[in-house]
Amino acid sequence: MKSAILSVGTELLFGQITNTNTVYLSQQLNLLGFDVMYHHTVGDNPGRLEEMIEMIFKDCDLILTTGGLGPTQDDLTKEIVCRAMEDELVLHRETMDKLETYFKKQNRVMTENNKKQAYMPSRAVVFDNDAGTAPGFALEHQGKTIICMPGPPREMTRMFQRRVLPYLEKKSESTIVYRMIRTFGIGESMLETKLLPLIDGQTDPTLATYAKEGECCLRIASKRATKEEAAKAVDEMLEKVKALIGEYIYSCDDEDLVTVVARKLMEKKLTLSSAESCTGGMFAAAMTGISGISQVFDRSLVTYSNEAKMQELGVREETLKAHGAVSEETAREMAEGLHRVSGSDICISVTGIAGPGGGSPEKPVGLVYIGAVYQGKTVCRKIQMRNVNRNWNRNYALLSMLDLINKLV
Repeated sequence: MKSAILSVGTELLFGQITNTNTVYLSQQLNLLGFDVMYHHTVGDNPGRLEEMIEMIFKDCDLILTTGGLGPTQDDLTKEIVCRAMEDELVLHRETMDKLETYFKKQNRVMTENNKKQAYMPSRAVVFDNDAGTAPGFALEHQGKTIICMPGPPREMTRMFQRRVLPYLEKKSESTIVYRMIRTFGIGESMLETKLLPLIDGQTDPTLATYAKEGECCLRIASKRATKEEAAKAVDEMLEKVKALIGEYIYSCDDEDLVTVVARKLMEKKLTLSSAESCTGGMFAAAMTGISGISQVFDRSLVTYSNEAKMQELGVREETLKAHGAVSEETAREMAEGLHRVSGSDICISVTGIAGPGGGSPEKPVGLVYIGAVYQGKTVCRKIQMRNVNRNWNRNYALLSMLDLINKLV
């Protein structure tokens, strides 16, 4: 079944809030096997809203709307939907009773405009709102279905899971299973090139690549009659993908790199310490954002200046004079000095030029060295980033630190 998502609210067009509802609903509809054809956003304008509904229904059988169900004058979604679906609003006694009970419990006066929320299309299937006062509904007419939900994400997601999902499951003729594969160290163009033997002539499952900040993702999706059939097809394709790009894959379950690394360390009971220069504490912030990481994360030292590197980590002055702070030699001594101080199983260091200034022909902006001590050996990785901007460079350095740990352990 072809579907579309229609977001209602002038605040969305002004960019005053981020529309997370569309992302969530797209994911849910795809999992149910519905083909999402369009995303549309329209302001609180009755004429344009009606035109949009009519336009979408020329190509789709299902519309999910969010927003415009509240008590104010510009909340007109129900009225316009009724007009488009040839229905009328009538008092929904159960909703009115719940509204009156709610305001009484809150010791508040229910203003006249709040009663508007109790009027629903006469043929509608009404969906209770467990997190707010505006109920949603589903309305069918001449083979078309429109489902209206409140705009606030907390209300919408709860209503979808508890009320709308069971309603849609009865309409779904198939199911989609997909897995998000996350990679690091390979660009999107090279990723696609390596996967061309699988991408060319694909039908089902399908492969699609996505570029994210500093990494790439691959989606494997299959649409079959049953969930079991789709899952089997996806798993079989995943094995083929691993054979081509397995060295770059760090997660087959859409987990970020810090989560993968933290879980590995905790499972293996490996302690970790870090010494940061150009990332300025970003590595420590990422690690300590993981619940339970105190089991293994010992300490982090931000040694930004040469003096700090010498005082805290024992980096030799002659090393800094001969090779500079941004060098393999300094990265190695930072990691080794940290190991002497902490005794952690893994000691990771980073030093680099984040930019936009500070570079030279010999050491351009984006040059980073990452050192690590593990199992009595010191390793060092040199990275030359393409210098998108300072924040991108620092984030890529952070991901590179995590990637090195992931490959070591």
